[in-house]
Amino acid sequence: MNILFACGGTAGHVNPAVALARIFQEKHPGCRVLFVGADGGMENKLVPKEGYEIRSVTITNFHRSFAPADIAHNIGTVINMGRSKKQAKAILDEFQPDLVVGTGGYASFPVVNQAARRGIPTAVHESNAVPGLTTKALSKVVDRVMVGFEESRSHYDDPNKVVVTGTPVRGDFFRYTRQEAREKLGFDDDRPLLLSYWGSLGAEAMNQKMVDFIARECYDGAPVRHIHGAGRDFPWMQEELLRRGLKLGDNGVELREYIYDMPLVMAAADVVLCRAGASTISELAAIAKPSILVPSPNVTANHQEKNARVLADQGAAILLREQDCVEDTLYETANTVLRDRNLRDSMIRSLNAMAVPDAGEKIYQTLREIMK
Repeated sequence: MNILFACGGTAGHVNPAVALARIFQEKHPGCRVLFVGADGGMENKLVPKEGYEIRSVTITNFHRSFAPADIAHNIGTVINMGRSKKQAKAILDEFQPDLVVGTGGYASFPVVNQAARRGIPTAVHESNAVPGLTTKALSKVVDRVMVGFEESRSHYDDPNKVVVTGTPVRGDFFRYTRQEAREKLGFDDDRPLLLSYWGSLGAEAMNQKMVDFIARECYDGAPVRHIHGAGRDFPWMQEELLRRGLKLGDNGVELREYIYDMPLVMAAADVVLCRAGASTISELAAIAKPSILVPSPNVTANHQEKNARVLADQGAAILLREQDCVEDTLYETANTVLRDRNLRDSMIRSLNAMAVPDAGEKIYQTLREIMK
């Protein structure tokens, strides 16, 4: 059995494909897997680290502007469409897949589209609440469209082709209970834990707000535990907090450069303060973790705010736009959720109602069905 996954652009597109690849190989020893991404995409680094081979096609996006530079870029994209079509045909000829699955990103289009034209079983999986241009276009030619949430079904022309499967989440996220995770982290009190982190897009703007947030926590006597992942802004954040005379760690407020043990820390957390990328909302829903979502305003088609609204509209999360994070709004909102156990319990019930148990198995069964 040969399975081809086409994906790229973000980790949110790559991670579900990797999870599915592992499921197929567990159930079908000897199953061959090939990934296809875009030239220069982050998938070319992520996929080999997971132990899989990846090929690439030359594909770029369209800029929605009539500025001279954008017009020139779009002409190049049109040329690349023809080039990627030939590359996709060559990859299909060589690999001879029994199934082709697209999980998002521009590289999905030429590969999945050419496979559908050949009559090869095809499907797309969309982790975002609202489909991007690639998924929307491919939904017209594939055998199945798989989505993370029931609310996503209405965004497709043929709802009967859509299956609500959820999005696969790494098994590490289900390894620990809250109490087990707190013990492993060495917590010796009952203070609730706030976990906060931001993606690379727009992270500096939010980390500037987090300096004041952390300072306010310390001035208030650190009423809750707090672990913040600063990413590339760690050096200047640490320096600024020290300049203000704030020493972290002993008081339960911790600044980290990266959170390498994210499944463990998230299991221990009572509230998560973060962006609203596809992978993030899938993880929050899967483990029913209350959250305050501040979508990045710097992503295509405002996908993150649309993701956040799906959870917020069901009472499963609080949506706070970045432009509304002024003065103490962020701190007061987090403080309210951390202190209100009834509110958190209500959010947990809503998350459990939205979650799709065992999403990976449901996607596997959906794909096996179209292969018949």
